[in-house]
Amino acid sequence: MTKVKKRQAEILHILEEADRAIKGSELAKIFSLSRQVIVQDIAVLKAEEHNIISTNRGYRLIKDTLPSKVIKVCHSDKDIEKELQIIVDLGAEVVDVFVYHNIYGQIKADLNIKSRRNIRNFLEELKSGTSSPLKKLTSDYHFHTIKAPSQDILKEVIEELSKNNYFIKEIS
Repeated sequence: MTKVKKRQAEILHILEEADRAIKGSELAKIFSLSRQVIVQDIAVLKAEEHNIISTNRGYRLIKDTLPSKVIKVCHSDKDIEKELQIIVDLGAEVVDVFVYHNIYGQIKADLNIKSRRNIRNFLEELKSGTSSPLKKLTSDYHFHTIKAPSQDILKEVIEELSKNNYFIKEIS
């Protein structure tokens, strides 16, 4: 881990543990750096999708309270709808889809699919032909972040995906 990445991880940890907003100048003092370096670090952390907000009192990390898991799945195009329906019908949300490409690295898209209506809209976009599923880049293998109101629901989603031979493994 580079020195910069280590510092960013430490900033994230400070924000996670804080019960109040932390000023950029306070973080700068902790790390003996300029406030501008901290501003740049916060921008990088936000780009990495950490839910950090800037207020007039400083930075706060908004914690997502719903349990989530990253899962690896594989299926054909004809099974996209069924896979998504299994997840939302059990009360979970498909937050995103991503693949690891040998040349381009991680390619990710937010989905935020919470209902059958969201699924229909997503499938209509795919059918329009303007783009194709990311899984096409990786022989149908792909990942989803899913979140749900409870660990039990996440477990049930994995069980159902397994029954349908879509589930490969749990990543986190």
